[in-house]
Amino acid sequence: MLRRAYIAGRRGGPFHKLGEAVAEEQAKHPDAPIEVFATDERRIGLKPVLRRVWAPRGQRPLAPGHHRYEWLYVTAFVSPTTGETLWYVSDGVSKPLFQALLDAFAQEARAGAGRIILLVLDNAGWRTQPGLVVPDGIRLVHLPPYTPELQPAECLWKLLDEPIVNRHFNTLDELQSVVETRCVGLAQNPQATRAAAGFHWRPKTAEPI
Repeated sequence: MLRRAYIAGRRGGPFHKLGEAVAEEQAKHPDAPIEVFATDERRIGLKPVLRRVWAPRGQRPLAPGHHRYEWLYVTAFVSPTTGETLWYVSDGVSKPLFQALLDAFAQEARAGAGRIILLVLDNAGWRTQPGLVVPDGIRLVHLPPYTPELQPAECLWKLLDEPIVNRHFNTLDELQSVVETRCVGLAQNPQATRAAAGFHWRPKTAEPI
């Protein structure tokens, strides 16, 4: 872990390259803020999410469950600096779906000439070229392979899971209702998402020159 963190942070590592990308975009767009977001998705479904809980000595807590393999996917876009988040719930993953999510994020985040966003993401096939059209105001920055510990959005899932752990849901609709309510609450609580995802070594927002 210490070795991986050292390699990631040294000159030529992903964070050095991300800092260079911020500087490049600032030179291209001196009148716009340059911001870093990150995105990832979480698969949740009717297979219960279990978590340890405190219980009185001598008692074993019970978590009812019925394993069924039906799934939802929650995609989060987060600014580690401010805690701003945008959340989307879908029933699968694919390149056309990610294209739609990317377009929706760019529009809702108001990316463009007045706000340049560097979006950090992994190398899943549906998030890479060919065929992916990157909206204006967005620049994709891909992480090295197999480095989930470098992805701030990964830290949001423990917050997302809070209302569903150790619970049984009869249907995906029931689960989706709880998850969507949770996403709305997290979107309105940037302090919590910033505390979870705000890695201190991330490049901060570059203000207009």
